[in-house]
Amino acid sequence: MPEFPAPTTLAIPLFVICVLAEWIAVKTGRAHGHYETKDAITSLSMGLGNVVVNTLTGMAALWMMSLVWPYRIFEMPVTWWSFAALFVLYDLVYYWKHRLAHRMRWFWVEHITHHSSEHYNLTTALRQPWFGPFSGLIWFGLPLVWLGFHPLYVFFVGGTNLVYQFWIHTEVIGRFPRWFEAVMNTPSHHRVHHATNPRYLDRNYAGVFIIWDKMFGTFEPERDDEPCTYGIVKPVDSYNPFVVAYHGIAGLLVDCWRDGFRPLTWTRRAWNPPGWSPDGNHQRSEELRAEWEAGLATPVELAEPSPLRTAPAPAE
Repeated sequence: MPEFPAPTTLAIPLFVICVLAEWIAVKTGRAHGHYETKDAITSLSMGLGNVVVNTLTGMAALWMMSLVWPYRIFEMPVTWWSFAALFVLYDLVYYWKHRLAHRMRWFWVEHITHHSSEHYNLTTALRQPWFGPFSGLIWFGLPLVWLGFHPLYVFFVGGTNLVYQFWIHTEVIGRFPRWFEAVMNTPSHHRVHHATNPRYLDRNYAGVFIIWDKMFGTFEPERDDEPCTYGIVKPVDSYNPFVVAYHGIAGLLVDCWRDGFRPLTWTRRAWNPPGWSPDGNHQRSEELRAEWEAGLATPVELAEPSPLRTAPAPAE
């Protein structure tokens, strides 16, 4: 098996150039968008921390992905066609991994970091978690290894997928031609994914190909009459990278502490979507959307304070 470069590492100079170009264009009024300096610096810090954490935990990640390699049913060569097949298959796996990261609180406590910015620009793409492989999301790549794609090959294609997703985190670009928007994930589609508007919550999970959302019923187009409001339902209200990185898991632990010694309830909190409550007073995306559709609340009224900033608050 040949060695593979790290696409995200190689792309760092390009990331920096693009961020600077977008930042200058937005600040000088040459392009549409929003930059808040403290927020952008926090996002850049999160990206740097993610590189450090992933470097330190890289061997553990490789070991976890290698567990099923001896049991592979095929052994795929490294060719152009295997790359194309793996790229498509990885993106399908990514769709379901990403969807579960929004629909299971244990995984959301990691992924919430990426959604925590209330601005949407290229620095938001770099706002990545500091969990390494230890939340377990990495296990979703195991079927690809079982099919015969070497773990290093999977990591390489996964990095390529992530590099694609960088450029769609922007308000500078409007919409592409209809044929491109129909197949590919674009800034317009991904703006919806980062929005807290009830109409847009938990939609457009795709990495590269938006066709997965259309196939599995999670697609929502961006509407000109409803601008996206970015962030998370319970704003973190902090620029501290450590708070941004770990406020999700802290919120889950706080909720479990309030439950008392109830391991089954703790398990249900971790297993169910964000906003699930043991008393049945759920505030999941389903309830938020239903309240909005019924005209009982506006997007602003649906936003709640973070449990790290206030006295007793409901679950996320």
